[in-house]
Amino acid sequence: MTAALLIAALWIAFAGSHMVLSSRSLRPKVIAALGDDFRFQGLYSLIALGIFVPLVTIYFRHKHEGPYVGRLIETPGLRWLMFIGMGATFAMAVAGLLRPSPAAVVPGAAEVRGIYHVTRHPVLMALGLYGLLHLCVAAINATELAFFAGFPLFVLIGARHQDQRKLASSPDFKRFYEATPFLPFARPSGVLTALREQPFPIAIGVALTVALRWFHPVLFGP
Repeated sequence: MTAALLIAALWIAFAGSHMVLSSRSLRPKVIAALGDDFRFQGLYSLIALGIFVPLVTIYFRHKHEGPYVGRLIETPGLRWLMFIGMGATFAMAVAGLLRPSPAAVVPGAAEVRGIYHVTRHPVLMALGLYGLLHLCVAAINATELAFFAGFPLFVLIGARHQDQRKLASSPDFKRFYEATPFLPFARPSGVLTALREQPFPIAIGVALTVALRWFHPVLFGP
């Protein structure tokens, strides 16, 4: 099996394990068998890490393998769009982690504040945007295509699954669902509201972007 096919298979296993374990039919049974939700979260995390760590390891061991697909970075202005997009990526991730979503496996309060004016899945959407942006600037071989394309595909499938599961089990989530956009930046006014209500987490995310860009050539290459 080529590295690209193995990466694709691991993405399928990663997404499948998330959806199966968190499904309304299986999750209560697993929690009952383990004794409490805390142990379930531990099992859920171990399985996720057990798939995701090999996925990342295989990619870094086999970068630039397989047929060459192309590269877009020479497009005028794309590099600056990448920098801005990565700033948005880290800002969404930090703001979402500091204010957990009610759609998450461990739900937070169903309150539309801060980053949730931008998207109701900020951490997941940050991962998806990360993958899309790297597809734009990387030299894309089959391995890069399988690895980076897996992020937005997993995010779209996983976020939809989260929404449907929560809508079926939580009346409070329905109100949150109706008041928040799925895709980021679908409501331009939401960005300004998020900046006003969560300025420090967003600033931290932007600062992390600058730091990572500075060290990127040393850690990951140009």
